[in-house]
Amino acid sequence: MSIDPANRTSVPSGLPDVTAVIPTHNRPELMRRALASVLHQDYAGHIEIIVVFDKSEIDESIVEQRTNRVVRVTGNERTPGLAGARNTGILRASGSLVAFLDDDDAWEPTKLSVQVAALAAEPAAELCTTAMLIEYDDSESVRLAGRSHIDHVDLIRSRMSMLHSSSFVIRREALVGGIGLVDETLPKSMAEDWDLLLRAARRHPIVNVDQPLVRVRWGETSYFAQAWEVRNQSQLWLLEHHPAMRSDPHGAAHSFGKLAFGSAALGHRRESVGWAWRAMRANWREPRAYIALGVVAGVPWRWAVEQLNQRGHGI
Repeated sequence: MSIDPANRTSVPSGLPDVTAVIPTHNRPELMRRALASVLHQDYAGHIEIIVVFDKSEIDESIVEQRTNRVVRVTGNERTPGLAGARNTGILRASGSLVAFLDDDDAWEPTKLSVQVAALAAEPAAELCTTAMLIEYDDSESVRLAGRSHIDHVDLIRSRMSMLHSSSFVIRREALVGGIGLVDETLPKSMAEDWDLLLRAARRHPIVNVDQPLVRVRWGETSYFAQAWEVRNQSQLWLLEHHPAMRSDPHGAAHSFGKLAFGSAALGHRRESVGWAWRAMRANWREPRAYIALGVVAGVPWRWAVEQLNQRGHGI
């Protein structure tokens, strides 16, 4: 669908066009909630919304065009899964800025306005994130990064999960040029956001608006809530493609601790103990190693995850 130039006359000059990419898979009610949160942004510039239907029937009924807002739909034209769906939207985007939003999350009304201003204040920056508000069962918790800039070492040492992909706003020219598209070789697209953050931060520190401008649902709506085999495969992929994770003691312990817990959840006790030992050798304070050993000793892994999620943390 093309945008009528006549609808652009009321837009303040200088505001960049933004394309919001929403990948979705058989979650129509949640997807419509996510879509509504973009349409209700207070951003005065143009917002193009591309909903990418991955392995699901395309819903043409959500297509619309209004002043400064347009909704388009398409099927995933690349590798099935989240990464391919995101890239389909990126390559179809007309905006100079691309924003990600998962179909089970939602934006606060001021999100884009604040982030576009943050990027405008730092012309060399290529990616902007925000903090998040976690919705888990009947509870809410806020995760802040505690800083306005995130560098490569920060992300080598920790996933920094408060920098959720649904908060990303990225310069499109950087995605199709320097940073590169979302990597479609990650197992089931797991941790594609961490990989993208690492690649972006290697080029320029990430600008972070440390306000909870994204509502993120944790729990059973996540496709990876219990996919421990995929989680472990993805962590090994990251270690292979980002070798600095192994050389930094904190980064190594963080990664090995994740592998220890994933192995424990799968019932691979000996493997879990091995990863936990490696994590503790790298950094004896790594909590995931001890939690994993607790699971090996008989603590139900679901209980451990539940306790962490209720506090706004994850493995």
